Amino acid sequence: MADYDYDLFVIGAGSGGVRAARLTALDGKKVAVAEEYRVGGTCVIRGCVPKKFMVMASEVSHALEIAEGYGWSFDNAKFDWPKFLEAKDVEIARLSGIYAANLGKAGVELVHGRAVLKDAHTVEIAKSSGGKNRTITAEKILIATGGRPWKPEDMPGIEHAITSEEAFHLPELPKRILIAGGGYIAVEFAGIFAGLGVETTLIYRGPNILRGFDDDVRAHLAGEIEKRGIKVILGCQHEKIEKTATGLVNHLENGMKLETDVVMFATGRIPHVKDLGLEAAGVELNDEGAIKVDPYSKTTADNIWAIGDVTDRMNLTPVAIREAVAFHQTVYRDNPQHFDYEAVATAVFSQPPVGVVGLSEAEARRSCSNGVDVYVTRFRPMKYAFTGSDERVLMKLVVDADSQRVVGVHIVGPESPEMIQLAAIAVKAGLTKAQWDATCAVHPTMAEELVTLKEKQSGATSAG
Repeated sequence: MADYDYDLFVIGAGSGGVRAARLTALDGKKVAVAEEYRVGGTCVIRGCVPKKFMVMASEVSHALEIAEGYGWSFDNAKFDWPKFLEAKDVEIARLSGIYAANLGKAGVELVHGRAVLKDAHTVEIAKSSGGKNRTITAEKILIATGGRPWKPEDMPGIEHAITSEEAFHLPELPKRILIAGGGYIAVEFAGIFAGLGVETTLIYRGPNILRGFDDDVRAHLAGEIEKRGIKVILGCQHEKIEKTATGLVNHLENGMKLETDVVMFATGRIPHVKDLGLEAAGVELNDEGAIKVDPYSKTTADNIWAIGDVTDRMNLTPVAIREAVAFHQTVYRDNPQHFDYEAVATAVFSQPPVGVVGLSEAEARRSCSNGVDVYVTRFRPMKYAFTGSDERVLMKLVVDADSQRVVGVHIVGPESPEMIQLAAIAVKAGLTKAQWDATCAVHPTMAEELVTLKEKQSGATSAG
């Protein structure tokens, strides 16, 4: 230890980096973590947490519509954007403070500034305040810098567009917005702005939204979000953005011109590796521009590891945390572990939301040698009975025809993220369809449909 300032130096104080730093410090090691912005990372500061607050705020308008069907009336209900932003920012500051305090309680030194690798054991901290740079050495280094939004910088007028990060701090709520992208961030923000009364258009270059999800989920959600007033344009993308006296004119490939007040690009995120000094430390990138790691999160440099979105394996906050735990067990507890990426549940906080765990039908047909059994139901939720709404819930089970294991669960509808967390336990445990069926239903709920589905959509078929 005499040769280095720290046993472990962590670059990035997001959920993964913080967890790894705390666990290692609690084991008695000397640990520091560098953060160039605010403690908490993407999830707490500019991702899942503030976005969920925005989702909850925007869902109120739909809840009011439902309430009127149940005899409630509301006069002059209105939304105050500045008041909401203030409350959101206060809570985010509180959470960031908790993260920082927990680091301190564990004995981790928090270093504010941008960390750049100078060699395999040396890091230079560039102070964001303009102070004197600091050079630090460490026996081991962990990179947990996450990802950042991507947008096509070579597109004419792109300087007028924002990303999800700026969407959290708009000075005023726009009257019209166009969101470019078809992934979960684009779909979620479309629901947010539409729910807050903004005229919302979603444009995506692909044939349908949510690429990589089950085809039934994609089709169902596309129809449902249009019922919420979102205009969806598929198979098309921008040519340029033109700023005029009255707004931003979106010139699209299909010849359409749409004027909006704000244009938001949610066209993906990329690993945050720029200017980290990776080459100087012997850390290689893979073909997609993410840090190359082995199953135990070790990079191509002997003493450097990487976890979370910067490795682009499975970009979810809970996964980054589990990777951090596995790193700690492997490196400091002599207990080699790696995270199991199979059957990880995920949610899209669209409106209505999506909950998914396991394989899509297409994936299952490729991997299940003797085909799959598929069970699907679509129905109107009980809560809409008095409202006249034609919104529908989708529930789908994908079953391996040979073993009868439930290998995929897909839900689109209210509370689906809550349901999928519990369904994930059953899928991860490898329970069979018969065991699902043997579980008594809770009535009246939407979730009871998961254990009462009996009629197959299609029988066992060849995977080929």
